[in-house]
Amino acid sequence: MLTLYQFPISHYCEKIRWALDHKGLDYRLVNLLPGFHVSTAKKLTGRASVPILTHDGKTVRNSSDIINYLDEAFPEHSLTPVDEAQKQEALAWEKFADQQIGAHVRRVCYYTLLDHPALVVPFFTGGGPWYGPLVIRPLFPALRRKMRQLMNINAAAARESQQQLEQAIDKVHVHLQDRTYFVGDGFTRADLAVASLLAPLCRPAGYGLDWPPGYPEPLAQFVDEQSEKLAWVNRVYQQCR
Repeated sequence: MLTLYQFPISHYCEKIRWALDHKGLDYRLVNLLPGFHVSTAKKLTGRASVPILTHDGKTVRNSSDIINYLDEAFPEHSLTPVDEAQKQEALAWEKFADQQIGAHVRRVCYYTLLDHPALVVPFFTGGGPWYGPLVIRPLFPALRRKMRQLMNINAAAARESQQQLEQAIDKVHVHLQDRTYFVGDGFTRADLAVASLLAPLCRPAGYGLDWPPGYPEPLAQFVDEQSEKLAWVNRVYQQCR
């Protein structure tokens, strides 16, 4: 049995949910509570991060390594191109998304959303244990402080991340002019990585969260300013998710 240990809100976990669904695989989700997840994650991998995939006695962490494993263990509907040049291009785009998009999206979103616990607590507890909201709500101020410390979430870092995101979104937008997919003529891990890691800015239905109808400021303004260039994310979710 494939088991994915995850946070529903995590866009890196969404990468793996999407990969598993793309391949039509049966899997079990274990939704962990932020903060409380550390003991489970460290027991499985020695690290505190998710996603973590277990399968037939094997444990794999890191979203790109998990996709590698899935393509090797379940080659049907492969996300990695067979052609070597296209494979390297797809891997390069995935690395770009992991390094230049993922962390910056997280920081820009949380810089606003952590000031709105009524929005964030359901993101953290949805699909998890029944007691999740009862535990997270009173502990949220401490959790928020810890997240800001660990993820370097502050005004200066958020401004820098916003600038980095604008450059990354511009690069994606330019590359996709007159293209349907990032690499070749089919959906690959490049499309999956870029779309899933940008998805929290777009709130697509296929992500699996009950998104709010809109975001509070200043996040709302940033999303609105980028909406035209982010339209591809919604299209690929509609077509491929």
